[in-house]
Parts: sequence; structure tokens; C-alpha cells
Amino acid sequence: MIDVAEPVPGRPYALIHGDGADADALSDETVIALYKAHGAVLLRSFAMDLDGFRRFTGRFCASSVFNESPDRLLLDQAHNIQSVNGGADPFPLHPELSREPWKPDVCFFCCLGAPTRGGETTICDGIEIVRRLPDAVRAGLEARRLLYIQPASRETLAFWLGTPEPSDAALAAPPAHCPYAFFRVKDRIVRAFTRPALHKPMFSDAPAFGNFLLFARYYLGNPSFPALDNGRPVPAEWVEAAKAASDPITAPIAWQRGDLVMIDNSRFMHGRNAITDSHERLIASYFGYLRFALPNPEEPPAPLWRRATFRPPEIRRSSGIGI
Repeated sequence: MIDVAEPVPGRPYALIHGDGADADALSDETVIALYKAHGAVLLRSFAMDLDGFRRFTGRFCASSVFNESPDRLLLDQAHNIQSVNGGADPFPLHPELSREPWKPDVCFFCCLGAPTRGGETTICDGIEIVRRLPDAVRAGLEARRLLYIQPASRETLAFWLGTPEPSDAALAAPPAHCPYAFFRVKDRIVRAFTRPALHKPMFSDAPAFGNFLLFARYYLGNPSFPALDNGRPVPAEWVEAAKAASDPITAPIAWQRGDLVMIDNSRFMHGRNAITDSHERLIASYFGYLRFALPNPEEPPAPLWRRATFRPPEIRRSSGIGI
């Protein structure tokens, strides 16, 4: 018997208990309604394996993106299903791929190997973070955008501009489908895009905090990426306030084999606790673009990542299969 439990304090996700049922028996309408209302849904005690994970994600997504960050296993090349990072470090909260303009709508994670202890995935509602921010910090963030600047590789330039050595005129007028602005900085070319410091999630009118700031500051130790829209660093007290607001409402998911979690990447952030034995833990991931997505005014018209399985240019460089 399939049982549905709404979120409760300390558990910000809806819980669907399958009692051994196949997830194919769960209606799309039920999952979508819970996802839109709450932003995070955990399926537990369903008969779930890698093939079932592929079928489930395919029910809701029209396309997906390959995550080029390191130390991930490729579990299903055709469908962009990878493992999560295979290290043991704890990770601060972040929305998946928020450092790029093709931030996916949804994150799916499926437990194929459960750790004996540790290694919990953590999640936090970005709407609730904003509600808990000091008024002055919230007002400061509301008025600003975040600027993401990174070097533009030759592969990136060729992919978006059609040549690895673009002229100044080409840099100044990228095609409409390109998500970046390009600039020459001394002897190199950089790519840049901006996003609101606080944004409207896809299925809520309340503002949310969901960006790369916490991961960059507390894991990478990078004080300047992303920056404010004027190029200056985000004030440290703003970042510290966001962390202080998120810490008491960050909830762990203690994995059981077969668990599947579906997270609204426009509303929730996720991270993980330290892993005791990384050889025990195998979590499949899929980062997708929803069939029922609402238009995102921050994206270019008909973005490439919403048309088909998307491989960033740097992945295309490394091999013919995108790994």
C-alpha cells in the first residue's frame, strides 16, 4: 500500500512510502502535485534500481545536463545518469550547477548503495532561508544580482561563437541562444552571466536564496566568486547571515537502499555530511529540465539544454562520449 506523508517540522520533504511497490504504479499527478507544493519528495521502500531510476526520471524530464565536476562515475551514458562525487568530504549547501547558466530545474538522487553511517544528503528550503534573514541582509540581497565570471576555453568559444579565436565584434554580439557575455581581460577571454541574489522559484511567489555562495565560500574558500553585479565581493556578513539562517533548518536524509529523492533545484539547496566509508555509498544522480517547467526569464530563447541531452563544451573536449 502506497502511503503519502506531508512535510513536518524537521522533515521539509514529502514522504511517499511504497511498501515494496513498483514506482511505476505511482501516478505522475501525485508526484507533480507534491513536488510543486513542497519542493522536495522522498520515495522510500519502492522496488527501485538503476533501470527504475531511469524510467522514473524520464517520466518528468524532457532533457538533462551532464555534470562535468570531477570524480563521478558514468552510470548511464545515454541518459546522463552519473554517480555523485565519490569523495568523502562534507559539502555545504548549493543548488546543482548554479555556477552555470544551465542550472537544472530538478535534482534526482537514488541510493544504490547505502552507507552504514554518515554520508547523509542534506537539504534546505531556500524560501525559509530568506524568511530567517536579518532585514538589512534581505534588503541588500533583494537589490542585487550575482556575477559569475570564469575563463572561456577555446572549446567554449567555438561552441557558442563558432570559432576558438573570435574577433572583438563576435565577442560583443554573441548569438541569441548564447547564455554568456564575453570580455577580454588582459591576455585572455572570460565568460560571464548574472542571476538575482534572491530569486523566485519555479512554483512559488516567495523569494528564495539559492546560489553558489555557500559552496564557494565554505568549501572552495573563494571570496570573490560569485561577485556582486558591480564586480565587488559579496559582503562576508551577508554570506554568514545566510549560513546562520540555513544551519538550523538543514535536514539530513539518512539513505536506505532504493530511496529516491526529487528536489526542486530552483527552491531547495542540498549538500552532504562527511562520508565514513565512500566504498559503501553509491548514489545515482540525474539533473533534468521538467516537461512541466514554467518559462525562466533568465534563460535565452529556446535554450539548448531544454532541447536534448546536454553536454557542456568542456565535456565534449575531453572525449567523444562526454566523460
